[in-house]
Amino acid sequence: MNTIQCSVFGHAFKVSKDITAHVKEYQCKHCKKQMTTNANGNLIPLTPKFKKINSVLKSVHYKKEKRKELILDR
Repeated sequence: MNTIQCSVFGHAFKVSKDITAHVKEYQCKHCKKQMTTNANGNLIPLTPKFKKINSVLKSVHYKKEKRKELILDR
């Protein structure tokens, strides 16, 4: 029933995970379809390849933010 609702009214995506300020992962409230943003800011399906890219990007971003905090605390 939920997939019928998505095909008629469109998906109702909400942010499921923040990767960086510009990259996010989204999930449809009804059918649980997952999407992410690409380099141009467009929504694309969240494939295993993009899951891996997002996890690496998140860890690099986290380390960069921690380093920035340490520099500012000095």
